[in-house]
Amino acid sequence: MNLYPLLPLRDIVVFPGMVVPLFVGREKSVSALEAAMAGNKDIFLLAQLDPGCDDPDRDDLYETGVIASVLQLLKLPDGTVRVLVEGKDRATLHDLREETTAQGAMLVAQVEQLEPVVATGTEISAMMRSVVDQFAEYAKLSKKLPQDAGGQLGDIDDAGKLADSAAANLAAKVADKQAVLSESDPLKRLEMVLSFMEGELGVLQVERKIRGRVKRQMEKTQREYYLNEQLKAIQSELGGGDDGEANEIAELQEKIDKLKLSKEAKTKANAELKKLKGMQPMSAEATVIRNYLDVLLGLPWGKKSKLKRDLPAAQSVLDADHYALDKVKDRIIEYLAVQARTNKLKGPILCLVGPPGVGKTSLGKSIAKATGREFVRQSLGGVRDEAEIRGHRRTYIGSLPGKIVTNLRKAGTSNPLFLLDEIDKLGQDFRGDPASALLEVLDPEQNAKFQDHYLELDFDLSDVMFVCTANSLNLPQALLDRMEIIRLEGYTEDEKVQIAERHLIAKQVEAHGLKKGEFELTHEALRDLIRYYTREAGVRTLEREVARLARKSLRQILEGKAGTVTVTPENLDEFAGVRKFRHGVSDEENQVGAVTGLAWTEVGGELLTIESVTVPGKGAVKTTGKLGEVMSEGVQMAFSFVKARSPAYGIKPSIFQRKDLHIHLPEGAVPKDGPSAGIGMVTAMVSTLTGIPVRADIAMTGEVTLRGRVLAIGGLKEKLLAALRGGIKTVLIPEENRKDLAEIPANIKEGLEIIPVSHVDEVLAHALTAPYQPIEWTEADDLSTQPGHPVAAPGSSHTAH
Repeated sequence: MNLYPLLPLRDIVVFPGMVVPLFVGREKSVSALEAAMAGNKDIFLLAQLDPGCDDPDRDDLYETGVIASVLQLLKLPDGTVRVLVEGKDRATLHDLREETTAQGAMLVAQVEQLEPVVATGTEISAMMRSVVDQFAEYAKLSKKLPQDAGGQLGDIDDAGKLADSAAANLAAKVADKQAVLSESDPLKRLEMVLSFMEGELGVLQVERKIRGRVKRQMEKTQREYYLNEQLKAIQSELGGGDDGEANEIAELQEKIDKLKLSKEAKTKANAELKKLKGMQPMSAEATVIRNYLDVLLGLPWGKKSKLKRDLPAAQSVLDADHYALDKVKDRIIEYLAVQARTNKLKGPILCLVGPPGVGKTSLGKSIAKATGREFVRQSLGGVRDEAEIRGHRRTYIGSLPGKIVTNLRKAGTSNPLFLLDEIDKLGQDFRGDPASALLEVLDPEQNAKFQDHYLELDFDLSDVMFVCTANSLNLPQALLDRMEIIRLEGYTEDEKVQIAERHLIAKQVEAHGLKKGEFELTHEALRDLIRYYTREAGVRTLEREVARLARKSLRQILEGKAGTVTVTPENLDEFAGVRKFRHGVSDEENQVGAVTGLAWTEVGGELLTIESVTVPGKGAVKTTGKLGEVMSEGVQMAFSFVKARSPAYGIKPSIFQRKDLHIHLPEGAVPKDGPSAGIGMVTAMVSTLTGIPVRADIAMTGEVTLRGRVLAIGGLKEKLLAALRGGIKTVLIPEENRKDLAEIPANIKEGLEIIPVSHVDEVLAHALTAPYQPIEWTEADDLSTQPGHPVAAPGSSHTAH
């Protein structure tokens, strides 16, 4: 027995007489090679049972290996070694140990060399011939062997060497090759090799058949493609159709048969399909008909959503999504109640009117959710073309259906909730009036047979629930008459606090990626944010301000300045900046000629300051502040009233011969109009001419007549909300508006002292800080003030002329 350095092999078996290149990377294997090179260059090669084992021991190795000679060794830059070895003799492993030499740690094997067995005879010769012939056929089928491999094998005379050479060139498993190596009898080795080759030949023949079949299939496919392209070209020249066209027509016919089309629609669809069959597929008219059928068959004929009839569930959905807005919620629940009982109610047509940011659009989504309808929205802002509503006629190139039909296709049901957003922003030009086109859509008596210009068919819209939104009622009267108007006037401070705490803060915390507990906005800080940083009817600005607080808080947390952020009234200005508005006017002084009026705008109620001064002149009145025609006429009327009643208010009429009145409404760039500032104008004039200040904590609204009566006004809730936001304590309203107080929320009425008045005298009694003192004024007094008139002696009488 001899000792040799051991080189374990992965995924390869080396046979005697076989020259093999190997790549060696393991340290022990490299050390074994270096030791062999330092000695007689002999090394023991032994295959591993598990190729994945990096540090094999006796149990991880086969028993039989090959004593080989190292022919060449080359160290590569990456640390691995390329070695060329030649197998010499078989040997069996008896003992294995690890030794440390100058080259490093390595495995040393004690092996017993096996002497080669020589076999001769007729059976051996026959077996060798069979192996050579079989190998020649194998070499022809295998692409990994050279063409002359079979001839080289035929030159070998020794049976053992022939078996080893054939086994070395087979694409067999490691275990099979190891079995050949372990067998010492040449005849058995030849039998094993022949058996392995037969198996491999079977696989190779199947592979060859598959390759041939795939090749023939590819050739057939390419040939068919080429012929089909030729056929298409011929048919195109002749104007005929193809299979694809026929399949498409069959699909369209199947759709027509399956859909629950109306009688008129079915007749129209079949007629169009018949025309399509007789046309060239690539013609322009065929494309138009194909598009028309796609639109027609894409509509939800007979498809309806199952509507919800659970009233408590619907109420809970509306309450969860929106705070307050009780009037709208009640209307929706009433509709559901009637729907649940009759199951025949046509969809109502609601119009939500209110300033921006009060939740009109989002309320539409909640209504759809509560009623179980699909939700579709169409913004009408800037729409000027009637065809946007009714569609284009098919005589035009590129014609399309209108937005109503398009959105119904998108909804997929014939009873969705259809939100017509910003209906008051509709335009009008030479292409038609879209507002007039909506008259048919929004009329419950007509929309059962709505006809789109593109479809040229009646489509039933009576099951659709239309909800419109608008900032004002600046709409044609005929359109207003078709809708049920529901006003969303705006939110009180308490309602804004609830909305922010229930919805806005949580929404912004999630949107900015803040974790629970990292950001807190206290109740008091939220009220200050509403009072000093927002002045609006809705909550959009409030949401933006909350988003700003969230952004700044997140920045502080990410910069490591704070782990959590709590916004309080004390540090609110650090996050939100300088206060934008003043809340309350209690600290202002009472002023002469300065009156706080109340105005209605599309974005809610606003405080309107009216200022008046006297200047030298001849009794004229001048107005500034971009007043509209109605308000300018109101100023003239108020001035005439004051002049007519001047003695009763302690004003000498002679002052109008020496003085002019100048009425100004600040924020001169903002247009102002309307009659409801009448009593404010009168109060400002009387205060200026008498010198009596007006109370700073009082606001007023009302139209005045030439006889001093105070007439009713609109937008009462918005105006009261503006007064409450501005810190006003007392509001004067027309007596005729007393009935409207029933619809005003209790928290507004509790925060304000609301005084109904019916005459200007009542207004002055409440608004002026001191009572006016009437004076006696006769025609003689008028004459005495005329230029050039002699001053009468005391006690002399005057004659009226």
